[in-house]
Amino acid sequence: MRVLGIDPGLTRCGLGVVEGDVGRPLRMRDVGVVRTEPDLATALRLCEIERAVEVWIDRHQPDAVAVERVFSQHNVRTVMGTAQASGIAMVVAARRGIPVALHTPSEVKAAVSGSGRADKAQVGLMVTRLLALDAPPRPADAADALALAICHIWRGGAQARIDAALAGARSATRPGAGR
Repeated sequence: MRVLGIDPGLTRCGLGVVEGDVGRPLRMRDVGVVRTEPDLATALRLCEIERAVEVWIDRHQPDAVAVERVFSQHNVRTVMGTAQASGIAMVVAARRGIPVALHTPSEVKAAVSGSGRADKAQVGLMVTRLLALDAPPRPADAADALALAICHIWRGGAQARIDAALAGARSATRPGAGR
């Protein structure tokens, strides 16, 4: 499974591609950060993010896109920009028929570090270990994007198999099944 993880942000939007499967080694394929200038109009900044996500999807052909679920923060301006960037990422993926999953920050932290309260340094360290990298990806938005992809491979892949098994079990118990 190849997953594009997106840590949305209006100023810095982290993008990371990871390949792997539950119980198998993970491989980082690419990581980066899209930066937009704060003095640009918001609509233009969102267009830059849209173009970048399109390029990454074209280049890497992910099986799924994992986006950090926006949560309430004290700074409404920050959360609005994050939500707008998140929406752009989801629309680009959905337009291409790529499944989109949202993961909360605590789900991502727990998946990669074992603790939903891990700090940025701990997440970066674990991403570095899990992907056998020489150094933590910088800035933290890049490491967070990779962590999102890892979380989705481990949680989303397992959930997809459970859903498929349940769907198969339901269809086998329906009247007329197996004829």
